[in-house]
Amino acid sequence: MEEVGEVFTYFSRVGVAGINVTGNFKTGDKIKIGDLEFVIESMEIERKKVEEAKPGDSVGIKTPEKVKKGEKVYKL
Repeated sequence: MEEVGEVFTYFSRVGVAGINVTGNFKTGDKIKIGDLEFVIESMEIERKKVEEAKPGDSVGIKTPEKVKKGEKVYKL
């Protein structure tokens, strides 16, 4: 399990976590945030769809449940 980011906000209206990226991951990867594990179905940077995220990016990822600011993001 590799740490790849941290949640900086959660947009509850649309169910999207804002993540500051510290490692590489891409659409289709399985990630873990808190106790929640899921496959990334789509990601956006500044409202544009992207297939991969790299260190320094800030991405939005739709999550199946609410996540909390400060939670670490792990690639499984």
